[in-house]
Amino acid sequence: MTEQLLDVASLKQEKLVVLYGGDSAEREVSLQSGFAIFDALKSAGFNVTAVDTQGFDISTLKQQNVDRAFIALHGRGGEDGCIQGALEYLQIPYTGSGVLGSALSMDKVRSKQIFSASNLPTANYAVVNAEDFNEQSADKVLSDLGHKVMVKPANEGSSIGMAIANNTDELNKALIEAFKYDQQVLVEAWLSGREFTVAVVGDEAFPAIEMVTPHEFYDYQAKYQSKSTEYHCPCALDSEREGQLRQLALKAFRATGASGWGRVDVMQDEHGNFNLLEVNTVPGMTVTSLVPKAAKVAGYDFQQLVTKVLQISNRLKG
Repeated sequence: MTEQLLDVASLKQEKLVVLYGGDSAEREVSLQSGFAIFDALKSAGFNVTAVDTQGFDISTLKQQNVDRAFIALHGRGGEDGCIQGALEYLQIPYTGSGVLGSALSMDKVRSKQIFSASNLPTANYAVVNAEDFNEQSADKVLSDLGHKVMVKPANEGSSIGMAIANNTDELNKALIEAFKYDQQVLVEAWLSGREFTVAVVGDEAFPAIEMVTPHEFYDYQAKYQSKSTEYHCPCALDSEREGQLRQLALKAFRATGASGWGRVDVMQDEHGNFNLLEVNTVPGMTVTSLVPKAAKVAGYDFQQLVTKVLQISNRLKG
């Protein structure tokens, strides 16, 4: 598969818009991503405006003669296929994955099912539906998955609503909390190994980043607030193992139908085996986010990175 790059000079003749903010639980991160992307594109000489989609009528983009959209919306409404579908209806090309790839990647349950069906390594898991939930069901989940699990709402990002459970009481409480975000919850067997993420841009998997935190897991605070989280890129894997990790990330990215650019999260188990966690189709894009960190090691500064993402946004015009 060979990526098709749009000509930068031609893109600079277009009217671009950065869509950011929105109404999801990840709004604050999206605002930061949108500001950073807008500033970089403006500095690079693109004709670009920025629109906070909270309360915004998307259909007016057509009336404004917008030629192309850079999606910087994280979470629901922006990363799940909704905004992608609206832009396709308006015939406005956009960055990143299409409707199906966005929806499948956002849904942690469907992603896990795809990984399993594709014989890609991922931790054992159970799916709990709010309508079927009762406190006795936690016993079976724990007996099937072991006595330590990770609880994740099916369609949230940035570790929102996630919790660790070590016993039935903790699992019941974690499920009740997760149901505030989703009617379907993923429960995964605990992975005790190192955590990595691999950025994908076009056909290229960037150098892997290892995240190290004193927190029990890489939670919202560790991602966005803690000063004790460490990021290692290049990571400490040998070249062969990192090559395997990057190939696994590309396979996962393609399996969920993701395209354009994104990020794949992976953890090792106690034996050092890689296990896929999820595919992110609109990951954070502040100047200190993970994708820009990996891009820098791969030889792209932030301005070059956002330009490259635009160059592969030829959906509807490809």
